[in-house]
Amino acid sequence: MRRDKLIRLKELIRKEFYQIRRDPRLLRVILIAPIIQLIIFGYAVSTDVRHTSLYLVDHDNTQMSRELVDAFTASDYFRIVGTSQKSSDLVSALDHADAIVGMEIPHDFAADVARGDASIQLLFDGSNSNMATISRGYAERIVGAFALKHVTANVVPAIELRQRAWFNPNLESRDYNVPGVVALIILLVCMLLTSLAVVREREIGTLEQLMVSPLTSIELIIGKTIPFAIIGLLDLFLVSMVGILWFGVPFHGNPLLLLFGCILYLLPALGTGLLISTLSQTQQEAFMLSFLVLMPTILLSGFMFPVSSMPEFFQYLTMLNPVRHFLEIIRGIFLKGAGINVLWPQFLWLLAMGVTVIAFAASRFKRTAA
Repeated sequence: MRRDKLIRLKELIRKEFYQIRRDPRLLRVILIAPIIQLIIFGYAVSTDVRHTSLYLVDHDNTQMSRELVDAFTASDYFRIVGTSQKSSDLVSALDHADAIVGMEIPHDFAADVARGDASIQLLFDGSNSNMATISRGYAERIVGAFALKHVTANVVPAIELRQRAWFNPNLESRDYNVPGVVALIILLVCMLLTSLAVVREREIGTLEQLMVSPLTSIELIIGKTIPFAIIGLLDLFLVSMVGILWFGVPFHGNPLLLLFGCILYLLPALGTGLLISTLSQTQQEAFMLSFLVLMPTILLSGFMFPVSSMPEFFQYLTMLNPVRHFLEIIRGIFLKGAGINVLWPQFLWLLAMGVTVIAFAASRFKRTAA
């Protein structure tokens, strides 16, 4: 009897792969689309700020003030888009979004630097709070380095700051974002394909034929999910290679540990797709429900916004989000070389959520298919 079950399951899995192979569009979605998405998102999703537009009002016009301006422009973080001798022109440039940052250097700036009591005014366009915050950080670093360089002999700095970033020495946002994009692509592909595959069987009337066949409901669920689990692992390999070879994202961890983490991550992803299929009557409904689930999943994962900056209620809510835990796993393995001794809580969360979601989706699947 057990051999008969294995034969039936094998044939169902073979049928799924045969249907995928017969559909060239689906093959492109599975193999080509994830790579294209990773390349696009890898370049587009970045928190690095470069060439920020800066409007300059220099009332001093001395060698010292020009040296400060050169420090801003040489950093590659800022570019001057306009200059004037009127403060009102600076305000107008910010009002009309012609500049993100306005810098005003007062009269006697050089003399004030010599006395060790100089100041400048920096204004930031806060309508884009993220860019304004990052630009302010860059500006503070440049001004701090300039001030340290021109400290007079009788003024000794109280603290000399020596800073170093671990795991991402150059603070490249791409090294942080690309592994996160990998996690989102795997979720999207597995959840969407699973939900559409089951609903497609219902639309064309073959689901009822499968239910009256010797296949049990559990065998049908396993046969429908295993092919897409294999596809998810294949996509993990493809997009990870693109991230490492194309974008140069460092990989310091154990690939087998990443594979194990991805297998656990696929459980809630496939279970969610199966659950969506029980709530949908058409492929269009399944497609819309998948994206309805995907958006809050991304927002509450920590991919776009730090979990620590969310209200306390949502911080607890993110613990039920599998993407949050897999992001910690994949970033920890890629950038830190973290092991199971560090990541075991995330593995347990994924296992618990995967078993729970699949069990609930399977129970609904039996009722809706009956």
